[in-house]
Amino acid sequence: MTLWLIGNIILLVVVFPIVLFLLGRILAPVQRIRKTVDDILVNGVALTGELDNVPALLATTDDTVKQISVGAARYGGSVAKLLG
Repeated sequence: MTLWLIGNIILLVVVFPIVLFLLGRILAPVQRIRKTVDDILVNGVALTGELDNVPALLATTDDTVKQISVGAARYGGSVAKLLG
């Protein structure tokens, strides 16, 4: 019975504070990581709201590229006539 009492006292006085210390050292970085992840989530949601009009912008880009390619082909033909 006395050994149990000594073991319990050692557990409470030595082991328990060490466990709490180590737990505190682990939880501090976890809290920083959680804050960073929350910031990433908020900014990611805001970014997805900005991406709603991308298909329309890509359609405009496709039309512009087609117009430029027609003009470039005409220009290339004219240059070929001048050089040839």
